[in-house]
Amino acid sequence: MPEYVDRQALKVAGELVNFIENEALPGTGLEADQFWSGCAALMTDLAPLNRELLAERDAMQAAIDSWHRQERSKPHDSTAYRQFLESIGYLVPEGEPFEIDTDNVDPEIGLIAAPQLVVPVMNARFALNAANARWGSLYDALYGSDVIAPKAEIKGTGYDEARGSAVIAWSSEFLDSVLPFERGLHADVTAYAVESGDNGHTVSAILADETPVRLANPDQFRGFVADGECFRLLFAHNGLHFELHVDRNHPVGRQSPSGLADVILEAAVTTIQDCEDSVAAVDAEDKVKVYRNWLGLMKGDLVDSFEKNGQQTNRRLAEDRTYTGSGGDPLVLPGRSLMLVRNVGHLMTTDAVLDAAGDETPEGMLDGLVTVLAAMHDLRKIEGIRNSRSGSVYIVKPKMHGPKEVAFANTLFDRIEDVLGLERHTIKMGVMDEERRTSANLRECIRAARHRLIFINTGFLDRTGDEIHTSMQAGPVVPKGEIKDAAWLASYEDNNVDQGLASGFEGRAQIGKGMWAKPDRMKEMLADKIGQARSGANTAWVPSPTAAVLHATHYHQVDVATVRADLRQRPPIALDTLLTPPLLGARNLPDETIRRELDNNCQSILGYVVRWIDQGIGCSKVPDIDDVSLMEDRATLRISAQHIANWLEHGLLSSEEIEEAMRRMAAVVDKQNAGDPSYRPMATDPVASISFQTALELVLEGAHQPNGYTEPVLHRRRREAKAAHKQ
Repeated sequence: MPEYVDRQALKVAGELVNFIENEALPGTGLEADQFWSGCAALMTDLAPLNRELLAERDAMQAAIDSWHRQERSKPHDSTAYRQFLESIGYLVPEGEPFEIDTDNVDPEIGLIAAPQLVVPVMNARFALNAANARWGSLYDALYGSDVIAPKAEIKGTGYDEARGSAVIAWSSEFLDSVLPFERGLHADVTAYAVESGDNGHTVSAILADETPVRLANPDQFRGFVADGECFRLLFAHNGLHFELHVDRNHPVGRQSPSGLADVILEAAVTTIQDCEDSVAAVDAEDKVKVYRNWLGLMKGDLVDSFEKNGQQTNRRLAEDRTYTGSGGDPLVLPGRSLMLVRNVGHLMTTDAVLDAAGDETPEGMLDGLVTVLAAMHDLRKIEGIRNSRSGSVYIVKPKMHGPKEVAFANTLFDRIEDVLGLERHTIKMGVMDEERRTSANLRECIRAARHRLIFINTGFLDRTGDEIHTSMQAGPVVPKGEIKDAAWLASYEDNNVDQGLASGFEGRAQIGKGMWAKPDRMKEMLADKIGQARSGANTAWVPSPTAAVLHATHYHQVDVATVRADLRQRPPIALDTLLTPPLLGARNLPDETIRRELDNNCQSILGYVVRWIDQGIGCSKVPDIDDVSLMEDRATLRISAQHIANWLEHGLLSSEEIEEAMRRMAAVVDKQNAGDPSYRPMATDPVASISFQTALELVLEGAHQPNGYTEPVLHRRRREAKAAHKQ
């Protein structure tokens, strides 16, 4: 329990008071009394509305559960189901056509199709790495991943020339497609050169037959940096920049006939610094860590010091990149991703601020106020390391259910702007299309935030968890791997793009797609994730800087603007398809299939929960039952827990079978983590293991958790573990 300080009608944790008054407020022009008075008014006026919206969620779920119980013995009647959802207000009428009118949007949001990194802001090094992932080496991404060959085939600890040759060949073919010459191939170039003339600078190359060639499209050349015999050439294609680094003294440059030592791609053009699913922030102490890192990013002074290869290293935000433009004038490009911040949703409360009655206050409201306060340091800058050059603050709001909840977030942002003295709609909103009621009413959700909306993004993982929970009483769902083939999913993904385009997102907002969850399977990602660019989305989530570089190649291969022109002609999705639950129906699954599914889910849950509870790690690579590393966060946990809970509810599994599987999988997870000195085994004493009991509770009580969310159990149990282990 933190020590509290009285501020207006609130009791505020001392560490938060110190952070706000000594770190966040100085330099904003705001006084402490003004801030706390505004905070108190915010909580007094809006917290009751927040609670009403949560009560409405519960009431709707109870009504849906009751309807499904009554209809369970009958075939699914999509018309009757839709009419029922309309009768309880789950589905709302769609209004007249409209377009969003968001202004002061940075080009990274409105104009550039590119990858989007998502990173836990609670980890300073990860946060800095992501912010600096705007630019990344294609050579490094290929050499260090399985795209060329399995990483295990890298020989020794030094540079492997054979592998390097394969990287150079892959990159040369890529350059032929995005930067073609009038004739010839990049693999045949023996020299690149910058030529100067009366009208500026141009690029030429010499082929192996000693003939000069020029670019098929000379306008692609944008600038250069020369340093003796080494130089960097800047080009653009499909709105993205990339550099050719020529250095014949570099080991890789010596291997290339042209001296080409690297290809640097503009990659993670935007990054979401996450306060939500990828962090484990359960109390005032944790929240201050989250807010402090975000403040450092907005001030531009965040530094993380660590040891690498026996030497102390300091990681900080990258500077902007300067060139001599092709026309001869200086050219400056951003050196960092444009950063958005994901606040938590409407569900959870925090002990960092207590109201006049001594109750915890809505965490999402505090997140909004404090993250925007921190961003004011960026808004006041006119030079140096800046985030938004258009004077905006970008907040992603997750886990909202329907238009009323989006409208509430819009009202919250209005009030935050008033408290902090900001112009209306300075705060921009990204809406995660990851809850079923939002998907089914997406146009009206967009309308509710149309003056500040900059983002809608499908989140298959959370959306699947909500699909299972909403239909919990309808019957048993199909095995987890089959859900991706269910009819609702394709409709969900298409509808997100269609509604964004119909609402005027072009040039103003992002239409995004979800995460690639296999961070070590980059070859597979290259084959599969291009489909997200072909879907008409102008961004998609990636788990690492390496993945960002490789996914960036997709936006060179696919002109999203051209794709969208074709998509505008397709008919709208059928709402009944979107609302069709992925049920097993009359199928009888073999016992071995049920057991395998149970073991997979239990192992996944335990592997993630044990790090969350014992070490406070909100997002990490967790090996699955086959030792394939998967990126896990609370969204993947929600699916696994809800899936077992559903099968338990309908008799495919018993609680005894679940606990037995949990005990067996605990031993597997213990073995997978044997090399971690901070790890606390579960299998030796499952009853005493807080992590094991957390995993069991998430499943056995899963049907009764609000919308199937895992946060209430995780937060309570993490606090218990911190107290038990004096963390």
